[in-house]
Order: sequence, then structure tokens, then C-alpha cells
Amino acid sequence: MSGMNVPLDPRPSPAVNAGKLWAGGAATAAVAALIAVAGILLGRGLFDVEVLAPKGQGTWGDASTGWYALGAGVAALLATGLLHVLLLTTPRPMRFFGWVIALATVVGMLAPFVTDASTGARFYTSGLNFVLGVAIGSLVAGVGKSALIPVAARPAARPQW
Repeated sequence: MSGMNVPLDPRPSPAVNAGKLWAGGAATAAVAALIAVAGILLGRGLFDVEVLAPKGQGTWGDASTGWYALGAGVAALLATGLLHVLLLTTPRPMRFFGWVIALATVVGMLAPFVTDASTGARFYTSGLNFVLGVAIGSLVAGVGKSALIPVAARPAARPQW
């Protein structure tokens, strides 16, 4: 196939500042973990709602508070990785990212309702998962847009006279 001329795609390939993207993803992970901790403290301390652990564990609960915060941080890093892959490989990556995040958030919101926890705990945890999904989705999407490197359009080929 060395003799065949393959036309080049006239559209420039996307370029991503990976360092900026992952730094923003790490910052989002920290924010998500803090939202989880604040949400648990608010639910247990102010509203006396069981969130992840029985009320008997106190406002800070048990190790599940740490695991919930860690899970929120990991979710933010997974979202960053997903967006990185989408930015490099798919047309309209932000649209696909939005759909994935929205559907993952819905799953997170529905998950508490398959447990035998109290109704208040189910609704509160669902609401906390909603806040986490919105925060992670909006922060990672914003970071992704700012991490895109503008690519100058290729100059038109000049005819050889």
C-alpha cells in the first residue's frame, strides 16, 4: 500500500493538556471527598439521619465515612479518566461525558432505595449522591474544556504551478 495516497483528514486532531486535566481531576477528587464528609456530618449531626452507619456510631460514624469520601474521590478520578479518553477519541466528547455522568448520577441516586435503610436515610443519601454527581460532573467538564489545546487550522495546500 505504499503507492496509495491516503487523503488526510482536514480537521485538526484534538490536543489535551494532560497535566492540567489531571491536576483539575485531583482537585475535583478533593472537593468530592469534602462534600461527602460535610454531607455525612450534616445528615448525622443536624438531621439525625442514618447515613452509611447506624446512629449509634456518632456523628463521625465508623470507617464507612472515610470509605464514602474515598469513593467520591475515586469517582472524580474515574470521571477525569473517562473524559480524557473521550476527548482524544470521540466526536462531541462533552456530550457523551454529560450523558455518562448524568446516568451514573441517576444510578447513584437510586442505589439507596434497594437497601432496607429507613426512608429518611434513603432520601438523604440519594440527595447527597445527587450533589456529588453534579459537583463531579460540572467540575471535571469545566477542567476538560480548559485543558483543550487550541489547534491552529492547517494552511490550505497551495497548488504547485
